[in-house]
Amino acid sequence: MSHYEDRIAQWRRDPQGWWMDAARGLDWSRFPETAFDAGQGPYGRWFPDGTLNTCFNALDRHVLAGNGARTALIWDSPMTGRVQRFTYAELLRRVAKLAGALAARGVGKGDRVIIYMPMVPEAAMAMLACARLGAIHSVVFGGFAAAELAARITDATPKAVIAASCGLEPGRVVPYKPLLDAAIGMSAHKPDFCLVLQREQALAGLEPGRDFDLLAEEEAAAEHPCVDVAATDPLYILYTSGTTGKPKGIVRDNGGHAVALHRSISLIYGLKPGDVMWTASDVGWVVGHSYIVYAPLLAGITTVMFEGKPVGTPDAGTFWRVCAEHGVRVLFTAPTALRAIRKEDPEAAMMAGHDLSRLDALFLAGERCDPPTALWAAEKLRVPVVDHWWQTETGWPITAGFREWGLFEPRPGSGGRGSPGYDVAALDETGHEVPRGQQGALAIRLPLPPGCAPTLWNAEDRYRQAYLSTFAGYYDTSDAGMVDEQGFVWVMGRTDDIINVAGHRLSTGAMEEVLASHPDVAECAVVGMADSLKGQAPLGLVVLKAGVNRDEAQVAKELVALVRERIGPVAAFKDARVVQRLPKTRSGKILRATIRKIADREDFAVPPTIDDPMILTEIGEVLAR
Repeated sequence: MSHYEDRIAQWRRDPQGWWMDAARGLDWSRFPETAFDAGQGPYGRWFPDGTLNTCFNALDRHVLAGNGARTALIWDSPMTGRVQRFTYAELLRRVAKLAGALAARGVGKGDRVIIYMPMVPEAAMAMLACARLGAIHSVVFGGFAAAELAARITDATPKAVIAASCGLEPGRVVPYKPLLDAAIGMSAHKPDFCLVLQREQALAGLEPGRDFDLLAEEEAAAEHPCVDVAATDPLYILYTSGTTGKPKGIVRDNGGHAVALHRSISLIYGLKPGDVMWTASDVGWVVGHSYIVYAPLLAGITTVMFEGKPVGTPDAGTFWRVCAEHGVRVLFTAPTALRAIRKEDPEAAMMAGHDLSRLDALFLAGERCDPPTALWAAEKLRVPVVDHWWQTETGWPITAGFREWGLFEPRPGSGGRGSPGYDVAALDETGHEVPRGQQGALAIRLPLPPGCAPTLWNAEDRYRQAYLSTFAGYYDTSDAGMVDEQGFVWVMGRTDDIINVAGHRLSTGAMEEVLASHPDVAECAVVGMADSLKGQAPLGLVVLKAGVNRDEAQVAKELVALVRERIGPVAAFKDARVVQRLPKTRSGKILRATIRKIADREDFAVPPTIDDPMILTEIGEVLAR
């Protein structure tokens, strides 16, 4: 039995005892006597009789233990040319005073607060200040369109909004306050007040009686103590786009969330107090919530918050500069960031001159990493590259490699093996497990482990319908893939990314893997477009690496031949197009559903999360040729 199998068997023998042991790593005001109550909520609730405060565990307890001088947060902003460091004691003082400012204006336990900010330290402080009060924060990605922000204000009914005057993008300043004003005007709910962080790049006009300067309010406030909450009380709501057009408010509880994230830092990432972790994401996404803010601070490590881009701020060497300058031990980013860096600097020349000796591992998530990109990173960095799979709903990795238990041999293309608490199966349409190595719908046996969303905000029936109704006794991930003979999980794409070509169910992820292996291709996307004869036909869009100047028709011909060779004629892959860039969300996910609608000439709404809407016009022009 391998080290992993031995350790995971311990969890299987006594899952509730395993998690109770993990819970002892935190400070509780009342330690739970019950690990799990199957009678609460759609599938049960963790630590139902425990009470604690997440902010106390993230900040106060480290200061009380004598570690106040340890660096908690490093803010590195190529957009402003600034680097700022906060010790645990300094961060605690600012968070306690911001909590005091919110409390002075009536925010208390159970109230909601919308946070609408870019990647600035005050965004993390606002989250922690809400947690300190027992208030429920809901971070909305900075720069989201007014209508999207209004929908979230209407659903969450916040007492307050904490915003910044602007965000910064390469070459432009994005004023946030006009978007906030428009959103409040559209919303059926009006917040009592707004706190605005004034950034010098674009000062905002303040509405008298409603808007107040955040830093002035913080400075004038008294420090507020932590408020005890039940482990089952909500910590935050994080909205994702819903199929009905109404956003889904993913709820995260306090107790299970803190236990799972605290345990994951050593278990998965192999980090200990005082180490430095950089998660190159945004606090508007679940990755930012979990591994920029909460998990690192719960574990007493140093977290890096980065305001910039993988390329263009100023170049494709920025990631390596940040890692070297701050002594990063674990870098966690999205595959799309690596692809962007590889496209601009395929030989990793910009890595030279940066001391990366303290970097131990690179973790990837957000979408499946194509094997060529993972192998490129492993070759250039000479550290383990760990692709791991998780979702907004789960809050922490479903599958991974486990540095505490010894990493597996790399299997590029796989997301690793199941984390404790996640029993993953590939199911057929009737809900029965398919044989190992065969593709199916990936699902997780109930109950879900601590840290996963117990429900949706004011929409428990919708939660059941969306996640628990497809397969009895399982949580439906809506991802497709397989579990191999050794228990490694291979996520090939969303369930709706399985296309049906003349009766053959084919994975677009498998085709993307083939296209990405071509030496000239930087990144790619495959979607199923309507075909009158075969039902669907695969369409491949590829972006070429920087410096590649070849006949596009010849490249397309090679790609078609490559898919035919690797997958076979059954794939019916005959259409590959070269594009300058792919449409993506701000978090780096490729908008495959939108590409498909453009290809099928269907009406579509511009996704609010899109990085640059002009890309859709470019894609349309290429597909119209």
